[in-house]
Amino acid sequence: MIEYRLTDWLPTTKKEVELRGWNELDVILFSGDAYVDHPSFGAAVIGRILEAEGLKVAIIPQPNWRDDLRDFKKLGRPRLFFGISAGCMDSMVNKYTANKRLRSEDAYTPDGRPDMRPEYPSIVYTQILKELYPDVPVVLGGIEASLRRLSHYDYWQDALRKSILCDSKADLLIYGMGEKPIVDLAQRMKEKNEIPTDLPQTAYSTPKITDKEGDIRLFSHEECLKDKKKQAVNFKYIEEESNKYAASRILQDVDNCTIVVNPPYPPMKEEELDRSFDLPYTRLPHPKYKNKRIPAYDMIKFSINLHRGCFGGCAFCTISAHQGKFIVSRSKKSILDEVKKVMDLPDFKGYLSDLGGPSANMYRMSGLDENKCRKCKRPSCIHPQICPNLNTDHRPLLDIYRSVDAIQGIKKSFVGSGVRYDLMLHNSSNSAINKAAGEYTRELIIKHVSGRLKVAPEHTSDQVLEMMRKPSFKQFEEFKRQFDRINREQNLRQQLIPYFISSHPGCKEEDMAELAVITKRLDFHLEQVQDFTPTPMTVATEAWYTGFHPYTLKPVYSAKTQREKIAQRQFFFWYKPEEKKRIIAELRRIGRNDLINKLY
Repeated sequence: MIEYRLTDWLPTTKKEVELRGWNELDVILFSGDAYVDHPSFGAAVIGRILEAEGLKVAIIPQPNWRDDLRDFKKLGRPRLFFGISAGCMDSMVNKYTANKRLRSEDAYTPDGRPDMRPEYPSIVYTQILKELYPDVPVVLGGIEASLRRLSHYDYWQDALRKSILCDSKADLLIYGMGEKPIVDLAQRMKEKNEIPTDLPQTAYSTPKITDKEGDIRLFSHEECLKDKKKQAVNFKYIEEESNKYAASRILQDVDNCTIVVNPPYPPMKEEELDRSFDLPYTRLPHPKYKNKRIPAYDMIKFSINLHRGCFGGCAFCTISAHQGKFIVSRSKKSILDEVKKVMDLPDFKGYLSDLGGPSANMYRMSGLDENKCRKCKRPSCIHPQICPNLNTDHRPLLDIYRSVDAIQGIKKSFVGSGVRYDLMLHNSSNSAINKAAGEYTRELIIKHVSGRLKVAPEHTSDQVLEMMRKPSFKQFEEFKRQFDRINREQNLRQQLIPYFISSHPGCKEEDMAELAVITKRLDFHLEQVQDFTPTPMTVATEAWYTGFHPYTLKPVYSAKTQREKIAQRQFFFWYKPEEKKRIIAELRRIGRNDLINKLY
């Protein structure tokens, strides 16, 4: 077991800065999350990346914004800039349920305390720093800022909000995964000490400017306020550009300014991603949280992230908007080295909780002909059907599983991330790839399931699934048959746990009633269910808010009132005696008496 000293973490106090013998800091990072020195926590990654560039960096986790602001003053001013992240989640999703009720626990806070961060920390922290140090640049990053970089619908305020740059008054916003832009930004600021405006993957506000050739100019914020259809039109461009290999610069006018979003960097290379994961993380919470539980850390401390990005393009998901749709995979060496580091953790008992990623089984999957990918702007590589140019080979992933399991001291490695069964069931023109998919399915079910395998069919209705950009429910039924058969053959008693969403745009009560009948037939008593929550920068949110599908501009129905949402949600729980009376009354009301006998 490794013995760590306080100086093995990035400093968080004046005393810790002095312990390192520093009298000045280059960058000070503020985070809405507790400081866990682990590659799953964004502030730690950015801090370590800058440290590797030879910069003096400190992190101030969860500063107190309510008192005399001593947390914002305690380390003084940095030489280059302040960096701000609201945390690993959008602060509003973190704080409120889909029904806008306050959550009782914040998973990224010691002991789950729910009151350690404000709403919209990106805005609150920046405004405080701008007041205290008006001449020091402030750079925003993280998921909250990334997905609010242009006009966006905010469900919690039920309003179309301007770019977060307008409310926060930050000097620059880094969107997506920040390693490459933050390194280049620090380099440029060391040379010139001014915020660059041509840095890829950044956004900034400037007095109104005119377009250059190749720019995309969106409808202004004011035009979108007057006409929701214009907001829907804007979103199609935003999504397409965030999924392109070589994107255009995007401009949007708001007030008397223009928000400029520079195109992203090309996807990272394997060695660049390895470098980020191989930095000297302690993989532990900062010692100041001694004897405190950080729920999000407990979930991931024995897990390994194999890749970044997701080409699923699900309508309700923000992963591709933030990480991109191109898969960037780590090398086998980097993964195995990290497994050995996890094995050194104090309470490791031989079980890895997850060998996964945004989608568990996309490791090393990419276009067979990269030139085709460079021209493509499809938001999903697997919807409406799997692209013939996509390499769906599971062999590299099988090799990782087997190599990890061969390490002495590893008793079992589980897959906790969601798997895409449509990739496992895909019939490719290559028989070796099909054989590997069958092998993968079998090995996953026999060796890597901790009693329950999570998958996300999301719905049973083809029409709703089309809107969600998810495969037909028939594929889930086929996967369930394989899952049950393999369990029977191996004499295993494992459960398949499907996730479902109610009140998604395009979903009507009748669709939910049919979902109840179908899941009853398959003998499911659903537990992993949720109401659709509109989060910034997804197709589904734009359809929900505007009433139009951004790609077709056809009207889309969404359940919006509390009554409509409850009516949809109750069908998940047809098996509960207390719901029966209400469900029967609802089925009569919508004229579907035929479903009453099927359910009861």
